[in-house]
Amino acid sequence: MFDDSDICYDLLISLRQIIRATDLHSKQLVKKYGLTGPQLVVIQVIAREGEISIGSLAKMVSLSQATVTNIVERLEKNGVLKRKKGDTDKRRVLVAATDKALEIIQSKPSLLHEQFVARFEKLESWEQTLLLSSLQRIASMMNAENLEVAPILFSGPINTAEPKD
Repeated sequence: MFDDSDICYDLLISLRQIIRATDLHSKQLVKKYGLTGPQLVVIQVIAREGEISIGSLAKMVSLSQATVTNIVERLEKNGVLKRKKGDTDKRRVLVAATDKALEIIQSKPSLLHEQFVARFEKLESWEQTLLLSSLQRIASMMNAENLEVAPILFSGPINTAEPKD
């Protein structure tokens, strides 16, 4: 007999498979580019937007300002980003991409596994929308506290530490 607990169990297994695949891809990102998923998102936004304040950047990537500050510090230390004072307001700090960041972006690293993206893009538009809608519904059901999350697939705490080889 098929009951609700079987469906919930199957849903849990599917979610764990998604998390596992995401973790493996995140490790590949670190190995290939030396960047975590959150770091890549930050670089992508800065490359697209140009010079931006940390506060605006934090809003755009749906992370706290403190988290973004830590990410920016790491990326600046590695020569990927640079900070500068605002032209009109010297108290305002802006973040900009370096040539190193632009080289990374030009290589088109993907936050999602390329195989997944290729398969997803082959689906009909209605099917893509259905999958997105279903995942958004699951996320909203699991997110009882309406926590803001980054557009990053990552199962553990956001690690802003140096990637390990």
